[in-house]
Amino acid sequence: MKEKIDRIVESRETKAGLYFDYTIQVLILLSILGFTIETLPNLSPQLVDFLEDFEIFCIVIFSIEYLIRIYIARKKLKFIFSFYGIIDLVAILPFYLSFGLDLRSARVFRFLRLFRLIKLIRYNRAIRRFSIAFHMIREELIIFSVVSLILIYLSAVGIYYFENAAQPEVFSSIFSSLWWSVVTLTTVGYGDVVPITIGGRIFTFIILMIGLGIIAIPSGMISSALTEARSIEKKKNIQETTKATLPE
Repeated sequence: MKEKIDRIVESRETKAGLYFDYTIQVLILLSILGFTIETLPNLSPQLVDFLEDFEIFCIVIFSIEYLIRIYIARKKLKFIFSFYGIIDLVAILPFYLSFGLDLRSARVFRFLRLFRLIKLIRYNRAIRRFSIAFHMIREELIIFSVVSLILIYLSAVGIYYFENAAQPEVFSSIFSSLWWSVVTLTTVGYGDVVPITIGGRIFTFIILMIGLGIIAIPSGMISSALTEARSIEKKKNIQETTKATLPE
């Protein structure tokens, strides 16, 4: 019995497994759509009741799925504390935690329902490829993130010393200069905080050039990792196909 359930839940090779995957994916998307509709003003009482009933229905299905996955897991504690196990739990936990809480606290927990979108990684091959790619370059991304934070801080310090005397109300401290640093390094450029001194403008130009590189570097790394992940996936599929066609 456990093996049959495992083939349905963990495999897409059977029709039942395929239908199971698609059903969960559709429910995840519909539940997020319901969460979005809830924020609309002046909803009719009938629609509010329907959305609440549908949320309960989704919670029941997701809870059953979570319990089934624990049941078929060879190492139950390992699954519970795994990435997917935690995501499955967080996807249903807000509903149960909202009981006995006031409306404001319940809304905070309802926000956690957005974690259901992460559940799609398990069911969608293309999204799963992204997770594989990020796993492959996680160390590079960590190093890049640390370097980016250092650059953000250094640029905030630089613009503070260039602009503090000319605009003491805007660049009053390094902390207030951090907003300019983030906006400039990410090349967003809202224009709400701009330098007016010659030195500050030259410094801004340099930071903008660095910002263009900051955006390009992770894009290149992710693109390369996705290509490699796809190649690995193709090799794995070929090996599985070859193994399946070989006579016993």
